Amino acid sequence: MRSVDGVVGPSVAVRPSVPVTLILSAMAHVGNRVMVRSAALQERAEKYLAGGVDSPVRAFRAVGGHPPFVVSANGATLVDADGNKYVDMFGSWGPMLFGHAFPPAVAAICDAAARSASFGASTPAEADLADLVQRCFPSMQKMRFVSSGTEACMSAIRLARGFTGRPFVIKFEGCYHGHSDGLLVKAGSGVATFGIPGSAGVPDETAMHTLALPYNDLGAVEAAFEAHPELVACVIVEPVVGNAGTIAPAAGYLAGLRALTKKHGALLIFDEVMTGFRLSAGGAQELYGMHVGDAAPDLTTLGKIVGGGLPVGVFGGRAEVMDKLAPLGPVYQAGTLSGNPLAMAAGIATLGHLLVHRKEIYAGLEETTAAIADGVAKIAAEHGIALTTNRVGSMFTWFFTPTAVTDFASASASDTAAFARFHRGMLERGVWLPPSQYEAAFVSTAHGEREVEMVFAAAREAMKDVVR
Repeated sequence: MRSVDGVVGPSVAVRPSVPVTLILSAMAHVGNRVMVRSAALQERAEKYLAGGVDSPVRAFRAVGGHPPFVVSANGATLVDADGNKYVDMFGSWGPMLFGHAFPPAVAAICDAAARSASFGASTPAEADLADLVQRCFPSMQKMRFVSSGTEACMSAIRLARGFTGRPFVIKFEGCYHGHSDGLLVKAGSGVATFGIPGSAGVPDETAMHTLALPYNDLGAVEAAFEAHPELVACVIVEPVVGNAGTIAPAAGYLAGLRALTKKHGALLIFDEVMTGFRLSAGGAQELYGMHVGDAAPDLTTLGKIVGGGLPVGVFGGRAEVMDKLAPLGPVYQAGTLSGNPLAMAAGIATLGHLLVHRKEIYAGLEETTAAIADGVAKIAAEHGIALTTNRVGSMFTWFFTPTAVTDFASASASDTAAFARFHRGMLERGVWLPPSQYEAAFVSTAHGEREVEMVFAAAREAMKDVVR
């Protein structure tokens, strides 16, 4: 244990001299919660890390205040460096389907680590996990493991271009498929949070091959195909958007994309990095009846839950497409840590549990998530606050707008200042929401009646902050 200005906490090397103004500022933003250690850790991080963070949305720039520094988590509870506890409503951005420190995954990771964290060679666990993935996603006839969702989407698009010999990619405004150059055009997640249209450092020559269209608009997709005949390699889509907040596909939209891609000879890629295993064992494609036969996507990307929360991604699909990858074909893709044994072990433990208990898992998630999402919406209404609640399974978003949210344009009409006040109010009262209006919230099997009531109690007070 080490101390910072007399506060004892977990062993973290922190400079003992913290400006009093910084501490007071931090404390002022968390109500009765003292955040002396988090303030010190933030100051220290800013000396070494760009922006003080390793991923931009963690900086809380969109919601204000100082981000707590997490030192541990268990189940549905996060614990910060000052010992404050929070109901976790973002779940490491989706992968913690069974809550933090899920015992079977922890045991599997420890067992695998004892045999070495990495080999740089093939292991039996890779095919073991692939078998479990394929049981859930039969459209993935062959697959390849990578180290992140970004890498999975980047590789899937390269493969689609190599298979079709075409340069253009259709994506949708507000959908985020990782931070590879060609996919940052009108992206969601942190790109939307910070209000930028793309990213510096991406050449026009790269961005020009990405066609960003409105989500839920089949007419725009048809027009893009007609404007670029035999030039579109693929359409990549979040079948349920999570990176602009939760947005469900309109009736017939996904089937329409499937029909248009087939008509024009392009591949259809479902980015299920967020929705895979969360909306059902077979993700959004199972939920919407597109997991088998001609309705299935050509390629699917997965991440998050598939590795039990460890850094891992997967892309896979039709065998004839996947066989274009080296060493069988001319499309090159590689990764030193691909199929990492720790991630494989965690994934096997997680998916193994899911497959045995899938019926009760998804029934429980549906009940708990509906209770939280609808309950807070009711509290907002009681305070006269305009709120639109979008929910699909165990992911949801409270949009601070009175109008329906069906695409990124309508999501952008939300009152982000009101959301920021709500976020700060909830955090002060022990509920940690994703720090952006344009991110989905997630519920795990570890969330129970106690957590539901804690969310309601915090919301009743936080809504008062919204209307002040």
